[in-house]
Amino acid sequence: MKRTHLPLNGLRVLDAAARHLSFTRAADELAVTPAAVGQQIRALEDTLGVVLFRRTTRGLELTPEAEAGLAPLRAGFLQFEDAVRAMQAGQSSKSLTIAAPRDVTEKWLMPRLAAIAASDPDLRFSLIASDEGLDFTEANLDLAIRWGDGPGGLEGEAIESDGMIAIGPEDAPLIAWPGAPEEGTPLVRVTDAGLAIDAVAAGLGRAVVPQLLAERDLAEGRVVATGEAVPSRMGYWLVAPLPQWRQQKVKALVEALGG
Repeated sequence: MKRTHLPLNGLRVLDAAARHLSFTRAADELAVTPAAVGQQIRALEDTLGVVLFRRTTRGLELTPEAEAGLAPLRAGFLQFEDAVRAMQAGQSSKSLTIAAPRDVTEKWLMPRLAAIAASDPDLRFSLIASDEGLDFTEANLDLAIRWGDGPGGLEGEAIESDGMIAIGPEDAPLIAWPGAPEEGTPLVRVTDAGLAIDAVAAGLGRAVVPQLLAERDLAEGRVVATGEAVPSRMGYWLVAPLPQWRQQKVKALVEALGG
């Protein structure tokens, strides 16, 4: 019989009924009615083409055919339990693989991971420089940080931010980066917002960047804001496919990062 055709529910009922030698007690264990247990056993007998139980004056008895299959059946259920425990073991793992843009990792993520790691010395992190096409399964990712106006078909939470902020002298030349508002001809183009912040700090000009990435440089006085942050529909998101998102270690990390 093919695995896809295995009557797993009926076999589970058989195991319970064989242990109790009672449809009523088996029903109590399985939280169903005795009639439902009887229906499952009859359906299993039809599928297998054998009789599994006989009623006698002493009560319910297993047939030799049922007796012959019980030991491997119970061994199989034990292996199922081992498989489930093995799959759940990853939930207690203290290792997390995170993908994020380089500038987000440098300007925002690493300082927060340092604080999180200080509270739990058993934590281990693997950081990957991401792009939009990064495959969660191939890269064995637990969580990613992406720029956009939503989680992009994945489960996700927005990272709290005040939006975009202008930094550098107002009359200075423009520094452009992918994702920055378009305005005029820039003096220099850089590959990400983090480099734009560094270019402003170096005196190359002004830029409009995510407040999230600029907050540490602003606090340290490396750059100066020329106005208040402006809300933006674009922002950074913590994202993962549903299986990863449901993991306890990922939930804890999302909460710790303040998503």
